[in-house]
This record gives sequence, structure tokens and C-alpha cells, in this order.
Amino acid sequence: MKTFYTLMLMLASFSVANAQDNVFDFDVNDEIGQLMALSNYRGKVLLIVNTATRCGFTPQYKELQALYRRYHDMGFEVLDFPCNQFGNQAPGSIKEIHEWCTANFDITFPQFDKIEVNGPNEQPLYTFLKGQKGFGGFDLNNQTGKLLHEMMLKKDPEYAKDASIKWNFTKFLVGRDGKVIARYEPTTPADVVELGVQKALGTNAVIASIMERRSIRQYKDTPVEHEKLVTIAECGINAPNGMNAQPWLVRVVESQKWIADVTEVYKKSQPEMVARDKNFKNMFRNAPNVIVVCTPKGRGAVDAGLMGENMMLAAQSLGLGTCCLGGPARFLSSNQEALPFLKKLEIPDDFEICFIIAVGYPDEAPEAKPRDKEKIKYLKM
Repeated sequence: MKTFYTLMLMLASFSVANAQDNVFDFDVNDEIGQLMALSNYRGKVLLIVNTATRCGFTPQYKELQALYRRYHDMGFEVLDFPCNQFGNQAPGSIKEIHEWCTANFDITFPQFDKIEVNGPNEQPLYTFLKGQKGFGGFDLNNQTGKLLHEMMLKKDPEYAKDASIKWNFTKFLVGRDGKVIARYEPTTPADVVELGVQKALGTNAVIASIMERRSIRQYKDTPVEHEKLVTIAECGINAPNGMNAQPWLVRVVESQKWIADVTEVYKKSQPEMVARDKNFKNMFRNAPNVIVVCTPKGRGAVDAGLMGENMMLAAQSLGLGTCCLGGPARFLSSNQEALPFLKKLEIPDDFEICFIIAVGYPDEAPEAKPRDKEKIKYLKM
């Protein structure tokens, strides 16, 4: 009898989902338990995710917030559905989960009431999603993907053949028409998901890099790979410049020792500046690498500015952060104790530092500052 009842519930859930044509036809409970129509998101690109707060994938909340911040203004939404079905890793009420996520990851995208994504009590939305896109397989080049595959295989050798949600942080990408475009398992790299979002939005990659770039002032300690620095520098020297004179020199500093040693000089000379940053690591906004742009004395600043923008946008497209710095450039050129470090940059006497670009992997995700569109006038004469 119990088996029959369970089967009837599953069939009822399937019938509801099967009757719907797209995601916008469904209703779900919001974070305070009130019924909400997903038609409120009609015309937007959605990333629907089942989440958990005590999972090895929980740090993906940071990646989801970064995606939301970058593309929300372009018509993108992340819809978060906490689910406790996988290892009981989403305990607590939705209120407790929301407070925890806000405190730890500063999320601003919508969170909905806890649901089940598999079985007789699964949310009909998920019945629809799974019917649109089945299990895509774990990334077996990823160690965690291998572990999940082996764990599932032990429980069910045929696990990969059904469309059920396998674990926390499975993601469904939904187009503006409400149809499912792609399903990403939790081991899918963030850059693959982001590329899918860009395509769904119809976003030009160059425009996306321009719109999402922010000045970064906190970086991870991880140095930037040499190959990426080469790409950034070569994008720089391909900037437009008057008469192809290329009035610049570029010095890419990969030595963390140079950065640390010159920072000691800076700390002694500028204690008040150091005190302003409670997370101070070095004088280059804590970046592990810097790019020094030099121009002939008294000229070439405009061309150098175009070069700098090329490099910062190239860095953005490679998942890096940057900040254009004037203060450290002036310090290196004027402080007597810093002169030995300036000499190590091998800058000719008839050149000077125009600016320095801090570059590294971001350890913050600042919001965009408002831009005054009234500064723009469109003239038709």
C-alpha cells in the first residue's frame, strides 16, 4: 500500500511538471513560505541551483554571487533552492540558512524555501528540469568528481542512467524562453558555467569584460602564471598608438622578493598609508605581481593609457583582477631608499614610470560604483 501511495505521488508530480511548457509556468515557495510565480522572472536568463551549507561544494556560493553581480544588470538571475537530501548537509530552517549565507558569502540573489529534488515529494519544478536535461556525468579530471563517481557507483552501478539530481550544487541554465539550455553537475568548472551564461544572455565577451571589471585592492597570495602575464603584456602592446610609435616600455615583475623588499622601504617611509589598510601586505594593493608601464619623459601618456586599459581588460578575461596605481609609481621615482629597486627595473634614463598595474587573483568582489549616464549626449545634427 505504501509503495502504491509513493508511486501515485510521483505520478502526480510528473503530471504537474509534464503539463507545464517552461520554467515560468511554475510556482514555488519563497524564503518566507509564500507562494511565488516564477513568471516574475519571465524574459530573464536563470541559473537554478540546489544548495547546501555544509557541503564540500558550499564555497561555490562565492562563485554564484560573483556571477550574479556581473550579469544581473544584463537580465540574469540565480535562483537558490536549499535541499537537505544529500548527506543532510542543509540542516536548519530557511531563515537560518539565509542568515548563514548572507553572513558568510554576502549573497544577494533570491533564496527560496527548502525543497526536495528527488523522490515522491520532489518539487514539480525539478521534475520538469530533470525531464529537460538528464545527468551529464561528473568531471573525472577533477579529483572530487572521481570520488563522487566512485561513491555513486558503489551504491548503484547504473546510477548514471537516470536523470535524478546526484548531489548539491547541480545547476540548470534556463534561457529567456523558459527552456532548459544546459545542466551543470557540481564538478563543472565555474568558467564553463560562466561561458554558458554569457551565451544565453547573448553577451559579447569583450563587452562582458568591460562591464564586469572592477578595481581590486585585495588579492590572493597565489602568483599569476607566467603564460597569463605574457598574454596580458602582449595585449597591451597591441593597443592603438599614434603613428605606431609605440612610446612605451613594459616591465612585468614576477619577483615576490622584489615586491616584499621595496615594501619594507615603503612601510618605513609611509606608516600612515600602511595603517589605512588593516589587511596590508604590500605597497601594490597587496597584489602578487605588478606591471610597470614607462613612457619617454614628458610624453606618451595617452598611448600608455590605451595600453593599460588593454592589459586590464585582458586580465579580467583571464579571471584576474587589476588596479591602476599612481602612488607607488611616484614613490619609486622619488624616494632615495627606493632607487636601488627602481634600477632593477632596467628603465632607461630618458624614460619614467607612467603608472603601475597591480595584478593577481581577486580576494574580494566589490560592487560596481554608479556611473553618471547624464555625462553622455547623443547628437544628431
